[in-house]
Amino acid sequence: MFERKYMRLAIKLANKGAGAVNPNPLVGAVIVKDDQIIGQGYHKAYGGLHAEREAFENLTQSAEGADMYVTLEPCCHHGKQPPCVEAIVEHKIKRVYVGSDDPNSLVSGKGYEYLREHGVEVHTHMMKDKCDELNDIFFHYITTKTPYVIMKYAMTMDGKISAYTGKSKWISNEASRHNSQELRNRCSGIMVGIGTVFADDPMLTCRLEDGHNPVRIICDTKLRIPMDSNIVKTAGEVRTIVAAGESIKGKINDKYNELMKKNVEVIFIEEEDGEINLKMLMNKLGELEIDSVIIEGGGTLNYSALKAEIVNEVMIYMAPKLLGGKDALTAVEGKGFEEPDLAAHFTLKEVRNLDDDLLIRYVAKYP
Repeated sequence: MFERKYMRLAIKLANKGAGAVNPNPLVGAVIVKDDQIIGQGYHKAYGGLHAEREAFENLTQSAEGADMYVTLEPCCHHGKQPPCVEAIVEHKIKRVYVGSDDPNSLVSGKGYEYLREHGVEVHTHMMKDKCDELNDIFFHYITTKTPYVIMKYAMTMDGKISAYTGKSKWISNEASRHNSQELRNRCSGIMVGIGTVFADDPMLTCRLEDGHNPVRIICDTKLRIPMDSNIVKTAGEVRTIVAAGESIKGKINDKYNELMKKNVEVIFIEEEDGEINLKMLMNKLGELEIDSVIIEGGGTLNYSALKAEIVNEVMIYMAPKLLGGKDALTAVEGKGFEEPDLAAHFTLKEVRNLDDDLLIRYVAKYP
């Protein structure tokens, strides 16, 4: 009989792979026999053992006749690892309980089919919603080949992201800032505009102990990034991509060569209305296997991203503060949309209390 506690454990295990498996999915697996856990595992690193095989590696006894709980449909194709369905059959697992279907065309439905053809009883969609939440990024990336884009910002109750003086430290509290670092650890990339580099000279790294640094992506149409910026100075330690406009390619060879010597990767993207074409940039990042991008670029880049319809999710940390001031900055600037009906529309996904800050998550609704 299906036991939710075992799938909850599989979900908990899957989350341990956050930041280490991209662009692969987060997956956890638990093997149960006679109401005892005899093996468990999760996908620990890109290219490493899948969760099912990791669980078999950790067996305390034979798995013959046991049940397996796994958060995602077991794979049935040869990639960096052999098919997990073969291992399940070889170990004579009796029943498999699965949370999410795998939308990857190489797997979708075929994993279930293989198991059933080999006498394994398969039960699907167990705690599906919770399992699906693990892999918003993977599901989007594997079906579109473009990154899942999260626009993130902290604001006051009156929608200000800084005071009229330009000061923004700290609008959100420590709990929100820790949550934000967990997001950096989970995602492959983090993107800002050149204006943010000029204004804040950020590092854009993950400050969690043993955390994963996302790839830093700077939208810099005219390739103006300062050579003495923190971003350039640390490009040898943290992968850094600067996206410049196609129109300046070949016109700034000295700057291009200087940046390349500092390990900055410069890519040239077509422009639209004098700015980087963000849809084309996302296509390029997808080709580079960057499956997710956090936008922390300020109001100008935020507006451009909304206008380009590349935003999949918005994460807002709302602090219980009121700043006021007509000159205080807001999260989305630019020209703005002409009327409310033409605005970017979203659906509420989650509201969470973080020591009196509110984390509010919305997912995009595009036509």
